[in-house]
Parts: sequence; structure tokens; C-alpha cells
Amino acid sequence: MDMEIKENLNMVETRIRDACSSCGRAADEVKLIAVSKTKPVSALEEAYDYGCRDFGENKVQELVDKYEVMPKDIRWHMIGHLQRNKVKYIVDKVFLIHSVDSLRLAQEIEKEAAKKDINVNILVEVNVAGEESKFGTTAGEAVSLVEQIAKLPHVRVRGLMTIAPYVEDPEENRRYFAKLKQIYVDIIHKNIDNVFMEELSMGMTGDYEVAITEGATYVRVGTGIFGEREYALI
Repeated sequence: MDMEIKENLNMVETRIRDACSSCGRAADEVKLIAVSKTKPVSALEEAYDYGCRDFGENKVQELVDKYEVMPKDIRWHMIGHLQRNKVKYIVDKVFLIHSVDSLRLAQEIEKEAAKKDINVNILVEVNVAGEESKFGTTAGEAVSLVEQIAKLPHVRVRGLMTIAPYVEDPEENRRYFAKLKQIYVDIIHKNIDNVFMEELSMGMTGDYEVAITEGATYVRVGTGIFGEREYALI
């Protein structure tokens, strides 16, 4: 058994609890997603044995391959950019798609979900920092995109997601997390039919504690659990 994964998980979970405590939130308000992209199944099995049930993948093929061999009580999260032609492979396998950034993608999810007669839970990805290298709708267009997606009967908007910039000082990202929370609150106040604003997916290994104090309900931690990525395994 890889004790490092166990120790890392314990450390992350402790830091999540401490961050919640520091801002008056209950620890169970924040769910940890083990970002398992590029990691071998053996590493996921270790994390699973230590209690992880939420795993995040960036690539459709990798998610599908791991889905086939891992226990079926796992909640799979698609956190990477999703191409429309790959939607059909995962709509019935994912618990939540975090990276819906356009109406066209949402329409493709609707089409494939209707074929399978299922409802698909999604988050709308917002590029709050306006980074050219990142996907996501703009902060200014987020509300109207949610309103449009809400008209799709097999798609359930459950909240918002952002990928904040990579920074040395996590405090630099506080403004982006606060901005996403404000958009989230604005959408709640609109009372849009078929929109269930419950989740804010924000914060990664370097800044999840700051994200928690700004309202994150999902934090996505990879390096903090599994160590550095092993790109040779892709």
C-alpha cells in the first residue's frame, strides 16, 4: 500500500476541515474530488480504499477506461474540456460534467441524454479571470448561458465551475472565487426553472483553502493527493 497517498489524503482532509472551521462552515459542505488524470488505476484503487468516492478526469478516453475497471459506486467527474463528438461516450457514466462552456456543448449533451432517456448533471464553466489559455464562458455571459441551457429538458444545471490562474500566492485568486460566488448568487435570485444552484466547483491543490472560504462546495485536488503527474502514462 502506498502510505503516501493515505498521508496526503489525511492532510488534505484536515486542511479542508480547518478552512471550513475558519469561515464558519460545516466540514460536510465541501466535497473533495481526487483528480486522477494521468494516474494509473493502482493509484486510484489506493485512494478508493482510503475512502475516496469522487474522482475527476480530464480526458474522455481515460475516464471511460477507468470507469470500466473501477468499482461502480464511484462518482466520476468530467473536469477537462469536453469535445462535442466525445459526449456520447460519457453521458451515462459521469456523475457531473464540470466543464460545459457553450450552448452547443449543452445541446449535444441534451441530444445524447435524450437518446438514453437520462438526465445529465452539469456545471457551467466560467473563465472568471479571462485567461486566453483557458476554456469557459465569460463572467458577463454566464447568466444568459445558464438561462439558455435551462431550456434543455435532459440537462440539469447544478452550479458553476472555474479554473483560477496558477499563482504562487493563493490569495491572488480570492477575487476570482468571490466573483464566481457572486454570479452564482445572482443566478439563484433569478429563480430560473430547471436550474438547481447547489455547487461551486473551484479551488485546486494550490488554492483550495481560499476557495473554501469563498464558498466552494467542490475542490479538485490532484497533486496534493497523488503527487506530481505522470505524463508518460497517457
